[in-house]
Amino acid sequence: MPDAIIDRINPADMELVGHLYNQIFRPERDAEWIRRRLRGRHNVLMQVARVGKDAVGFYAGMELKPSVHFAWLVGVAPDMRRSGIATQLMHAAEDWARTEGYHTLRFECDNRIRPFLHFGIADGYDIVGIRWDQDRMSNLIIFEKTIGDADQVVED
Repeated sequence: MPDAIIDRINPADMELVGHLYNQIFRPERDAEWIRRRLRGRHNVLMQVARVGKDAVGFYAGMELKPSVHFAWLVGVAPDMRRSGIATQLMHAAEDWARTEGYHTLRFECDNRIRPFLHFGIADGYDIVGIRWDQDRMSNLIIFEKTIGDADQVVED
């Protein structure tokens, strides 16, 4: 497993994330699409994973509610998949969210993305729900993991 360097980046610097997004996901989106989705969100976390000088993955997340941080997008370049990069990004996000006082980290995963479904289960996330996504025409599985001290939970 390559040891990636996880850099936190400024949420305003979307060009690199937009480039990575278009290497990983379809349909392609421009950086402005990501900016609009994050506009007005509290406590946005943007991370990029690098191996050597190459950016090979990214994480974009935001506060969902005062005790929950939401991993909105996590992606790894196709030639680096199954090498632990997404796990390193998620663990870095968990550490950051715990430091910020969040109790829970949540993500949603398309039912067709089996490796990330396996990651969630293997890494101690609980399946807490399912929802139909009309745009994807697919079910999204909702995962949550307790990352903070229950005594610190702010009532939502």
